[in-house]
Amino acid sequence: MDYSHFIYLKEELSLIAVIVILFLYDIFGSRKSLNYFQPVACLLVGIHVLLTCCPARATLAIFGDAAIIDQAPGTASAYPLYSGMYNLYPLGSIIKSILATGTLLIFLQARGWLEEKQTVIRRGEFYLITLFTLLGMYFMIAAGNFLLFYLGLELASIPVATLVAFDKFRHRSAEAGAKYILTAIFASGLSLYGISLIYGTTGTLYFADIPAAVTGAPLQVMAFVFFFAGLAFKLSLVPFHQWTPDVYEGAPTSVTAYLSVISKGAAAFALMAILCKVFGNLVEQWQAILFWTTIATITVANLFALRQQNLKRFFAYSSISQAGYIMLGVISGSALGMTSLVYYILVYMFSNLAAFGVITIIERRSGKETIDDYNGLYSTNPRLSVVMMIALFSLAGIPPFAGFFSKFFVFAAAVEQGYYWLVFIALINTVIALYYYLRVVKAMFINKNETAIAGFRSDGYTRLGLIACSAGILLLGVLSIVHGEIHHYSTGW
Repeated sequence: MDYSHFIYLKEELSLIAVIVILFLYDIFGSRKSLNYFQPVACLLVGIHVLLTCCPARATLAIFGDAAIIDQAPGTASAYPLYSGMYNLYPLGSIIKSILATGTLLIFLQARGWLEEKQTVIRRGEFYLITLFTLLGMYFMIAAGNFLLFYLGLELASIPVATLVAFDKFRHRSAEAGAKYILTAIFASGLSLYGISLIYGTTGTLYFADIPAAVTGAPLQVMAFVFFFAGLAFKLSLVPFHQWTPDVYEGAPTSVTAYLSVISKGAAAFALMAILCKVFGNLVEQWQAILFWTTIATITVANLFALRQQNLKRFFAYSSISQAGYIMLGVISGSALGMTSLVYYILVYMFSNLAAFGVITIIERRSGKETIDDYNGLYSTNPRLSVVMMIALFSLAGIPPFAGFFSKFFVFAAAVEQGYYWLVFIALINTVIALYYYLRVVKAMFINKNETAIAGFRSDGYTRLGLIACSAGILLLGVLSIVHGEIHHYSTGW
């Protein structure tokens, strides 16, 4: 083994260093010093983001290997390490940085909840468990072998059950944790069975070696279906979505935000990478499966979202619908689809975390969670109302907010591959989504309420997180417009 290759695992090694430091701090820190655990955790994760935002190409260039790496994860020129067990490519590094940034934003928003006396005894457990799941997602993204991928999948899934049930003094949290772990075990078993069938029919678990042995035999198609079921559970795709509303409602709101954004983003990227690398010879089969799954996911989620009053269940179905839109980038199987998917995850991260940040504050201060409770919110909390409005407009895809461009790009990727009917159905569902997102905006700005939620100020860390999310939505929208204008004049269109 060439130990110099460890330098290429900068994202994983940096994250492990953060985990070890926080672990030792949590064990040996005095009771008084542990009051600063959250600022220290945010600082270390922020340093981790800065250290790992350097693209993989630049890392390879330092060591003279830049010529052999390509932008696309499905190409043979992606840089293999440890006999192909681990793959390095620029988009993988970018998505890891996005996920780490989202985790940092969640840490900022979780301070108020964790400071409540009835929540937990040791706050450090929340940060450590969350970072362990992030490490598992890193392994999923960089895996070049199904064994490493499955280990990453389990590391990213099992601790999440602990996070869901973290608020142990609330019955709903414990119930949500039990529901999550039971369905996660079932989905994991299906996925592992699919991987075993892949190994049985190809004789290898390495992504680079499997395509040569994939012939499209019925057993291999069945292997893909079982494997896909496991990731469809992580993505909350219909019909594997039933756990999502109950778990999102029962889990602490910060954990719900983590599930809806970070976990979903990692699973979507890993799915597309594996479809390109491993199942390229089954492209007709998996595109047909994704076609109907995408339609069912967007349509069913939107119809159920119309009926919701509880905001966490409302955003659960919104999250399911957004997963369907993400699949438009995945089904294309192209370079445009991959880059559109990464951009969509980035925009979705800022939009959803902004919305959940507002929900976290209001739930903690007033205990209210329904849409009707938000009636007249603008009259008492105008800043929170504006942040929520920006987030909802972005999720709905209203220009000039960034969500419009993220949807446009995944639609363009699907159209490029000839999925006109799929895009048409998605556009119709966008109108439905616009209606139920505007319900919340109407409640905050138009509906009157004599007993509106009282005005209050949130803590500085939460405000910083909300500012960062709002700025991300607006800045990405402006940059998309500027980039489009530059492309327009440079190409003559």
